[in-house]
Amino acid sequence: MSHTAEPAKTAAKAILDALPDDASWEDVQYHLYVRQQIDAGLEDDATGRLIDTDEMRRRLAEHKAQRGKGAG
Repeated sequence: MSHTAEPAKTAAKAILDALPDDASWEDVQYHLYVRQQIDAGLEDDATGRLIDTDEMRRRLAEHKAQRGKGAG
């Protein structure tokens, strides 16, 4: 499932090794979460599930217009 070839356990160990000895549990959780989100984004990119900013703006404008029609 992960985009990177690096196993999760190896990545987690590297993150832990990079943190200072006095890192809190919150620090550990944050860094693991950020890495997980980066990997998810890279996987989305590799599988073509991303759209560019102009397309997102177009979709939002279309959605907003549709909501405005039903509000009256």
